[in-house]
Amino acid sequence: MEQFLKDAKDASGIASTLSGAIKNKVLNDMADSLLENISRIENENKKDIESGKENNLSSALMDRLLLNETRISDMATAIRDIAALKEPVGKIHEGWTTDSGLNIQKVSVPIGVIGIIYESRPNVTSDTAALCLKSGNVCILKGGKEALHSNTIIAQVLQEALIKNNLPKALVSLLPDSSREAVANLIKQDEYVDLIIPRGGSALIKYISSNASVPVVKHDKGLCHTYIHKDANIQKAIDVSINAKCRRAGICGAMETMLVDNEIATTILPLLKDEFDKYNTELRGCDKTQAILDINKADSSDWEEEYLDNILSIKIVENVKEAISHIRQYGSDHSDAIITENYTDAETFLNSVDSACVYLNASTQFTDGGQFGFGAEVGISTNKLHARGPMGINELTTYKFKILGNGQTRP
Repeated sequence: MEQFLKDAKDASGIASTLSGAIKNKVLNDMADSLLENISRIENENKKDIESGKENNLSSALMDRLLLNETRISDMATAIRDIAALKEPVGKIHEGWTTDSGLNIQKVSVPIGVIGIIYESRPNVTSDTAALCLKSGNVCILKGGKEALHSNTIIAQVLQEALIKNNLPKALVSLLPDSSREAVANLIKQDEYVDLIIPRGGSALIKYISSNASVPVVKHDKGLCHTYIHKDANIQKAIDVSINAKCRRAGICGAMETMLVDNEIATTILPLLKDEFDKYNTELRGCDKTQAILDINKADSSDWEEEYLDNILSIKIVENVKEAISHIRQYGSDHSDAIITENYTDAETFLNSVDSACVYLNASTQFTDGGQFGFGAEVGISTNKLHARGPMGINELTTYKFKILGNGQTRP
């Protein structure tokens, strides 16, 4: 392990000094390599799919795991999109001259070696590798055991592009030991690792946050809400809510709880149920909701649950104040939305809900680096320091001060 980490640290010195032109060439070669190796990647992914079936993974998790030609092509497109972004390293954020004649520049620089610990989705391997390379960082990747074969072949294909360009494969590497003990070791290696980004279940996030000596930016659970206000456009509310839950139920930006104003509940809830029934969504409701719909009861644990499955809890609230209170109590600071034509209450909601992403009249499933114009993301940060929301190339940089003098000495 120690030699592996030393190699990563040494590679960070190379990554930080690569020109934008070289990084972009390598990234486009990585995209080409993915497309040239679709059959290799699909064959390895099939092994993970078979294992997932044997282990009775949910349909949502199986969907997250699946790779096919379209998804691999999308991975290549994401890498090209990242290559096309403006160079994030060396950007001068501010510049000024002091009374003593010093010229000070605040300049963006890479963070260094970034450990990314994630579950299920193998496209994370290529997305995060590309984002780290573009921002001049080295990445150490630790994917979930359910995607081991897929992650391994993707990393190999990306490393082939690095080798083709005479760069060390340590710029992008999988943690060689996939055991829990290896993760416990990695998150304490602050001599070699500059940042840990965990993305996965709450147990993983809690363990790493509690035990790491390396700084952590959390990609915490996505307990996302959509609040349908009394002044919502009914059809708009239905369309957005269905998309927020049913487009892909297993992603962190999927709606898990829907809040509905009491004033319109009897009108909109039956219409919503008709649409959710088309997607076989299991609905669970509070007592007031059950008085309107014949559905299962939602108990207190449902308000705290990130289902990552085709299940939705519904609660009727009296007003925007109660909706905000519910989200503050049970939300995970990820993504929450209000559907309304009342822009006064909309502003109250957007200003009062302290989540990384807050939406008016749009699906929470837009919380995604690609949708935000970042190409992809290494995670959706629910931290309040350094980065919030989708973390793209700019969030993978820090800064330093360059001070230019002409012989000044301090009095």
